[in-house]
Amino acid sequence: MGYSMKEISEKMGISPYTLRFYEKEGVLPIVDRDANGVRMFSEHYIDCIETVQALRSTGLPLAEIKQYVELYKSGDRTLQERKKLLVHQKSKVEEQIALLFKTMEKINYKLALIDVQDNKFEKLP
Repeated sequence: MGYSMKEISEKMGISPYTLRFYEKEGVLPIVDRDANGVRMFSEHYIDCIETVQALRSTGLPLAEIKQYVELYKSGDRTLQERKKLLVHQKSKVEEQIALLFKTMEKINYKLALIDVQDNKFEKLP
């Protein structure tokens, strides 16, 4: 089954401009076209978009995503290089999560202080 540009854009939450840009930059594979030249996106393409979106959400620059895609295109002989790249990015994500968790703890602490001050606990629960 193929999806049109509009369908894939809505389904994936990514603008047509971004899809075309990623394709032009080599971050996404060249998409198949129908007899009229209209782009038709496959399920495999959806997986590619999800991978790019996931890597982008971790802060990985497009140049490094493109490097990963090129390694992927080169086949199994690049498995260890791809793994190294992903392990490195996973480590960065774990650091981000730890920092966000500490930030959330601080916010929860401040909220608890506000609740105590706001309620003034005139009578015991």
